[in-house]
Amino acid sequence: MKHLIFLSFVFSFSHLFSQSEINVNPFLPEIISEFPNVRDIAITPSNNEVVFSAQSVMGELSALITVKKTQNAWSEPKIVSFSGQFFDIEPFFSEDGLTLYFASNRPLNDTSNTSKDFDIWYVNRASENSEWSEPINLGAPINTEMDEFYPVITATKNIYFTLDNKALKRKDDIYVSEFINGNYTTPKALSDQINSEGYEFNAFISNDESFIIYTCYNRPDGFGSGDLYMSHKMDNGQWSLSKNMGELVNSTKMDYCPFVNPSSQKLYFTSKRNSTPSSIEKKLTIDDFQSLLHSYSNGLSRLYSIPFTDSKKY
Repeated sequence: MKHLIFLSFVFSFSHLFSQSEINVNPFLPEIISEFPNVRDIAITPSNNEVVFSAQSVMGELSALITVKKTQNAWSEPKIVSFSGQFFDIEPFFSEDGLTLYFASNRPLNDTSNTSKDFDIWYVNRASENSEWSEPINLGAPINTEMDEFYPVITATKNIYFTLDNKALKRKDDIYVSEFINGNYTTPKALSDQINSEGYEFNAFISNDESFIIYTCYNRPDGFGSGDLYMSHKMDNGQWSLSKNMGELVNSTKMDYCPFVNPSSQKLYFTSKRNSTPSSIEKKLTIDDFQSLLHSYSNGLSRLYSIPFTDSKKY
């Protein structure tokens, strides 16, 4: 029975991917490989700028990195103007590419260098070629004394994010704060079709809020560690029961931080998948050994993409 259920998951999601190429591919491998760990990707609507989180080996440091495309070539990576001191992660561009949301443990003002809990912040700019403003804390009711992560803002300006609400004696859940009459409402956890008593985090929601892709940790139908799951908004406004996206996307390692780019029709995500062999048939040269150690899929956090086409029929 479990085998049949797994096959149904793969069949359900196989139509979402291009039939000509369904392989998961490294994204900007020459650039990404310059950093020990990379996660969280945001791409402007023009597809000319990418922002991602780069982190130290053990995750003590994290900064937002930007690369820009000029004449079909990507620039050298650099830290965005407002990052580089505090733990900045999980960028997300607005529809026009002129606002960038992110999560950070930075202090609320310049009078302190002491880190605080994680909040959602944003920066603005006049054009894609302009400098970013100083970071602005999104404030209440979204930010609290708890940790808020992974912001996604939709066409209606609703904001979805991850919240670790220890008062509920649960793990991370996905929340939404609706933008009504110019104000954000008190955030509410999504239904049990999405959340559980376990870990649910890092959710991408489509601009029209028709589907959600997010990470669930160590679920019974998972492939191991964290997997990407998907749910669609039904006609009654409720979310369908989320399903594992199957072996076309997920590996036996941590797969997380999804982002769908409608213009390129690709799903981008972070993975710690590892193709390093555990046994070798012949003695390695130093070049062979170093090549294996520095391969893209070596168990460190890396960015990947796969062709993706949303289907409202699912």
